[in-house]
Amino acid sequence: MTIYDLKPAFQNLLRPSCRALASAGITANQVTMVALLISFVVGSLFALNPATRWAALLIPLWLFLRMALNAIDGMLAREHGMQSELGGFLNELSDVAADAALYLPFAMVAGVSPMLVVVTVILSLLTEMAGVVSVQVGASRRYDGPMGKSDRAFVFGLFGLLLGLGVDLGWWANLVLLIVALLTMLTIYNRVTRGLQELAAGNETQSN
Repeated sequence: MTIYDLKPAFQNLLRPSCRALASAGITANQVTMVALLISFVVGSLFALNPATRWAALLIPLWLFLRMALNAIDGMLAREHGMQSELGGFLNELSDVAADAALYLPFAMVAGVSPMLVVVTVILSLLTEMAGVVSVQVGASRRYDGPMGKSDRAFVFGLFGLLLGLGVDLGWWANLVLLIVALLTMLTIYNRVTRGLQELAAGNETQSN
């Protein structure tokens, strides 16, 4: 189970807004690029002001709005005939770029281990790569947990919220980051092994 499993219900809430955007001529790729641009702006503001509450509060606020935009761009593509090869590239690349832009600035927060932040971000990139490579070898795009994109967003969003409320991040935050890193490694393993299992099951079906 991951937060990603809640996506269908979240999409149902956003569907009216999605239809309105489609009617206004807004494309899926435009939503994707706007979300990426704002992610860099928010990440930069936090990196430049890591000790201020207002900058920290931008992180959870934007992570929630970005999650909504990510769901909307997918629905625009699938449900309104906007799927394209370029959109596939933009969707995957913008996700990992935005994650890095929003999470790396936590390395500048007092009491937080820069090494753990960087390691967590690198492992996060490898997690998404494992999911994409699954398609390359003939399986489906893997979203297995336990530490997917939405789960990482929850952790860093919580960090930002606590900072914005005046709570100092200390040893406990580093412990959480270590747990996230370990769960992310498990996620990579799960995506690789389950992708291989899917391929093996498909090959067995064909042979029968």
